[in-house]
Amino acid sequence: MHYGEIKNCDIANGEGVRVTLFVSGCTNHCKNCFQPQTWDFNYGQPFTGETERHLLELLSPSYINGLTLLGGEPFEPENQRVLVPFLRRVRAAYPEKNIWSFSGFTYEELTTDGTHPRCEVTDEFLSLLDVLVDGRFVEELKDISLRFRGSRNQRLIDLNASRAAGHLCFLPDRR
Repeated sequence: MHYGEIKNCDIANGEGVRVTLFVSGCTNHCKNCFQPQTWDFNYGQPFTGETERHLLELLSPSYINGLTLLGGEPFEPENQRVLVPFLRRVRAAYPEKNIWSFSGFTYEELTTDGTHPRCEVTDEFLSLLDVLVDGRFVEELKDISLRFRGSRNQRLIDLNASRAAGHLCFLPDRR
């Protein structure tokens, strides 16, 4: 897996101050994507053990609320297979921090057998997340007033509440 960027004090991609990892590779190719360079799976730098150690260090300050994964597309199978072991390490080191992921795929696509990008680690990947921002960016539904989203079709799914309730629960839409 490759990544395009790491931000160490991001306040735009989740609640609180976050460390953000922009992974490379995306097959969605949304019209007017804000980062089309990340569609290329080889864009940026290789994600290595050193990268993981650096991210874990960045997460250590108490003012960091958590980690956010964006792209590109974290849920491309090749990315999932690299991210799951890393997220296990994040959870072990920082159980108090939350993990968000953005995906152009919907929750339903991620949980329906036989659909791309579902693979052997998708369920575990989802289990390691607290919040999933799902859905492709749709230019015709663009709305700059939305919190943490670019278009009205995208949802802020509270995965912890959803697991507890047995159905999808959403974060409040505080603008």
